[in-house]
Amino acid sequence: MGTIVCQTCNCTIDHFEDEKVTRLYSTCKSGECQKADEDLD
Repeated sequence: MGTIVCQTCNCTIDHFEDEKVTRLYSTCKSGECQKADEDLD
């Protein structure tokens, strides 16, 4: 099982099938995580 994680807000974006446990980093679509970060300020 693999997991795709946002490198900005560390939220889980998706899971995918893999032979070993894997974590890949990407970013949220359309700046969702940046909006969440601004709400925290």
